[in-house]
Amino acid sequence: MSRSLEQRIADIQQAIERCQRYVEALDNDNPVLVDMAEDAVERNLQIIGEAANHPPAEFTDAHPEIAWPQIRGLRNILVHQYFGVDVDVIRDVIQTYLPALAACLRQPDL
Repeated sequence: MSRSLEQRIADIQQAIERCQRYVEALDNDNPVLVDMAEDAVERNLQIIGEAANHPPAEFTDAHPEIAWPQIRGLRNILVHQYFGVDVDVIRDVIQTYLPALAACLRQPDL
């Protein structure tokens, strides 16, 4: 079953919110909690990348302010080069880039 563009945007927004909540746990003293937070954050970044892989070209072309290729590229790294994922890079993505993506996706013209 295919998901609509609106559903995919909602998936991205929900995954962004989860990443922003979970990133705080990366600083916890409990190593089990840190491992779980890393897994949860990476999974939600994968969801963002997968959802960003399916909007029609007309939509992505109309929104060049969103870094579609980079979003998809991060998903590919997380899935295929999982052994080289740096948690500090992941933290930077969440804190630096996801707020801007969330703001773009909240625009009324989407």
